[in-house]
Amino acid sequence: MADENKEVETVSGKPAEDWMARKWRPMMGWTYMLICFLDMAIFPVLWSLLQAILHQPVTQWNPLTLQGAGLFHISMGAVLGIAAYGRTQEKLGGASTATTTVTAPAAPAPSFGTPSFASAPAQAPAFGSSTGSVAPGFGAVPPAPVQDPAYAQSPFGGPSKMRAPKSQDNPDA
Repeated sequence: MADENKEVETVSGKPAEDWMARKWRPMMGWTYMLICFLDMAIFPVLWSLLQAILHQPVTQWNPLTLQGAGLFHISMGAVLGIAAYGRTQEKLGGASTATTTVTAPAAPAPSFGTPSFASAPAQAPAFGSSTGSVAPGFGAVPPAPVQDPAYAQSPFGGPSKMRAPKSQDNPDA
C-alpha cells in the first residue's frame, strides 16, 4: 500500500514527468497545424461539394480562424513562440523545467529627459519668416498670437470670422 503513493524515478534519480508535462508543446504545434489544414484546405472543398450536391450557388468559404482579424493565429503564434523560447532555455540550462530569473541592468538606460548631444543642432528658420528667426524648439513656450485690430474678438475667446464694426473715431478701419 505504501508503494502506490511513491513517485516513479528515472535512471538519473529525478522524478519522472507526466506525459502531458513533456508533450504539451508538440501537441500544441500539431493541433495548430491540424486546425489550419482543416480550415484552409479541407473545409473549403467540403463546403463547395455540399453546395454543389444541394444544387445551390457556390459561394466562397470564409475561414473560421481568420474571423476577428486573425486573432486566433496571432495568439497561437505567441503561445508557440513563447513555448519554443522556454524549451530552448530549458535545454540550454540543462533542466527539465524552466526557471527564469530576471536581473536588473547594471547601468540605467538613457532617457528622453536629458539629451546626450555634444552640441545642439542648428535650427532651421520658421515657416514663412522673412527675418530668418528660428522656430521655437520642442517644449518651448509658443509666441503670443498677433492680434489684428480689424477683426472682432469672439465671445468664446478666439478671433471671430466677422469684421469689427467701423468706429466713429476711424471710419477707414
